[in-house]
Amino acid sequence: LGCFSSEIKHRNMSALPLSIPPFKLSALVREWLAEDVPSFDFAGAVVGDRVETAVLYCKAPGVLAGCPFFEAVFQELGCKVDWLAPEGAELHPSPRFAAAQVTGKVRDLLLGERTALNILARASGIATRARALVKIKQAKGWKGLVAGTRKTTPGFRLVEKYAMLVGGIDSHRHDLSSMVMLKDNHVWAKGSITAAVHEARSMCGFTTKIEVECRTRAEAEEAIDAGADIVMLDNLDAAEFVADATALKERSPHVLIEASGGLTGTNIADFMCPAVDVLSTSWVHQGVPHIDFSLKIQKQ
Repeated sequence: LGCFSSEIKHRNMSALPLSIPPFKLSALVREWLAEDVPSFDFAGAVVGDRVETAVLYCKAPGVLAGCPFFEAVFQELGCKVDWLAPEGAELHPSPRFAAAQVTGKVRDLLLGERTALNILARASGIATRARALVKIKQAKGWKGLVAGTRKTTPGFRLVEKYAMLVGGIDSHRHDLSSMVMLKDNHVWAKGSITAAVHEARSMCGFTTKIEVECRTRAEAEEAIDAGADIVMLDNLDAAEFVADATALKERSPHVLIEASGGLTGTNIADFMCPAVDVLSTSWVHQGVPHIDFSLKIQKQ
């Protein structure tokens, strides 16, 4: 019932799960399960511990993502997951598509069910939006990067950043330690862009990039002259941004130019010009429709 396709090639999906540290994955899974089962599981006692197989059904079109987290939930409970579609595949249910089989004790299947489905639904929703942006980029013939942002769900960032990668976009910085980003409040607190960049460089050293959020071309030029590696033009309209980005790239071709603020699937193509290197947007992971999955134990 239904089918899947993997015609868009992005990155090595088989290697991507290896980027998740095993101890981090285990810690997340145990925290999620402890939240859902803080004491007794009386419903689990009702169904018992006979071994059964449940089928994971996808019931809406989307990109399959979050497989390592889904699998880790059931592995923690002693169950085995066999995937019937690869991660990153575009699923086309008609009306549903069997994406995996999970085998284990009934009480353990049901104990992990909701947690695992929640993870998969949100990750797949993010990957689906990310894939849509990739297709826009390809249709435009633009060579830059589309990226997410740090506006992720507390405690769920690893899943959401992973889903962006599965969808085919860049995840941007992962945390405050990954890169120095000086925003308006940093600049106002320090007194000037130049002072903020110099202070940041004196602490982070040569191995860490510095990015500065700028409202005007003049601010971007000040940031570049102070030694910023990346300038982000924030909340400009498309025409103004393209003009400013073009001028800045001609002036300082070594600096990365990024646009952010209000970018969505409906307007992002207007910002794709040769002078821009990165377009970042939280549209890909905030307010995202989830992909509908269900897990059904097979009747004998």
